Amino acid sequence: MTQSAEREQAPELIAAVDLGSNSFHMIICSVKKGKLQTIDRLKEMVRLASGLNEKKILDKATQQRALACLERFGQRIQNFPDNNVRIVGTNTLRTAKNAEQFLAKAELALGYPIHIISGIEEARLIYQGVAHSLQSNANRRFVMDIGGGSTEYIIGTNTIPAQKESLRMGCVTVSNRFFTNGAISHTRFQKATLFVNQQLNSYKKIFNSRQWDEAIGASGSIRAISKVITASQWSNDGITQQGLETLKEHALSCKHISELQLPELDDERLPVFMGGLAILYATFQTLDIEQMSVSDGALREGLIYDYLGQISNHDIRSDTVSMLASHYHTDTQQAELVKHTITNILEQSHPFLGAQTKLIAQYLNWAADLHEIGRNIAHSQYNKHGAYIIKHGDLAGFSQQDQMLLSVIIAAHRRKIPTKKIADLHTPWDKSAIYMIIILRLAVLLQRNRSNTDLPDFKITLETSKISLKFPTGWLNNAPLTQADLKQEAEYLAKAKFKLVVS
Repeated sequence: MTQSAEREQAPELIAAVDLGSNSFHMIICSVKKGKLQTIDRLKEMVRLASGLNEKKILDKATQQRALACLERFGQRIQNFPDNNVRIVGTNTLRTAKNAEQFLAKAELALGYPIHIISGIEEARLIYQGVAHSLQSNANRRFVMDIGGGSTEYIIGTNTIPAQKESLRMGCVTVSNRFFTNGAISHTRFQKATLFVNQQLNSYKKIFNSRQWDEAIGASGSIRAISKVITASQWSNDGITQQGLETLKEHALSCKHISELQLPELDDERLPVFMGGLAILYATFQTLDIEQMSVSDGALREGLIYDYLGQISNHDIRSDTVSMLASHYHTDTQQAELVKHTITNILEQSHPFLGAQTKLIAQYLNWAADLHEIGRNIAHSQYNKHGAYIIKHGDLAGFSQQDQMLLSVIIAAHRRKIPTKKIADLHTPWDKSAIYMIIILRLAVLLQRNRSNTDLPDFKITLETSKISLKFPTGWLNNAPLTQADLKQEAEYLAKAKFKLVVS
């Protein structure tokens, strides 16, 4: 495994890119003495969601429009270290059946990996971005963000979200479905708001105004509506029910979006304005919201603060792993023994693994903490049960690619090695994961007695398709179970085209 070339260092700069279903956003911040300052913002309306056909295929024209934007974004951050750039894709890239093919081209255009996040993770990050942009207080906040393909609803206090939901309706999708070609009518608006009410009805009790103290809106759609209402003097206090009602009546007096003629409404926002208005209006009605203020913070700011947490040893992902391990009653002592052995193997394998060693250690430690969670369901094939939980759970801080990697590692930590699933992993894990799996397998095998006193000092050498294990003279003869396990492991590894040499 060769080490990747180091990028030019830019330690004081971090960038976050949000590939939304309506707009692509990038924010660049400087970090000095723990303080964050925004130094650059880029935004382009790509309308990714408009490029999805009935079969959920992202069309070529939309892809080309998106890639052209990403090439411009990529030029701005081309010299940033990999670890200083966070890029996420949201609803449309979660939905598109050809997302993987597009992502390969998008990552080439940007020069950095793109992580697809779940709707619940999107909601968590939005709340972080909003919470950090406001003064801290004890109020329970309701936060709403209308995206191009989804709308997120969150309730939280300070920086901690308590309730999170992501509904598959956005300003692009609702506009395309109910206001085709920009046509406006009472019937169209009624159908659009009914659709929103149907989506939101199941969560009415959770997010009703009785459950929180203040409402805050994020996203371009809500900011656009707020600007229009304020500039038209329909409200002097953010977005109000009366202001929305007046805006709705004005909009429904028009037959086409070109007739709206609203102050402070950009031409770029016009094609998706009615969809955003219908979602916000219906939400106000359904949740009995009287007034909503608007925040500048959103998903990309949340990404920045999440990154700052990681580098200051407050990685939400580690908290998530600890919570899962506790929930599924894992043997924490055994997990620590496995992690100790992983550390030993990684220290000896650093010459082979190179620059990836630190990142590999992080994922392997999480895998060690979680590799037995499936036992809480059934002992038989517990590795597969654990893998299912990791793959399909809403794990705060983890992208879908992260969860898939952990899921495959945990599924493969015993018995047959699923080489096809490994090859299907996102780059670079399609090449690196096999070594991570081998390291975890050996660590678990060597700690089968669940007692560190039984394990001697050993030497290990990792090569491209070969692993050499050397124990103190005579030790294996006195450890027949370990000897048998290693013989069986050699057979499993051989099927994955690896040779295990034990002496």
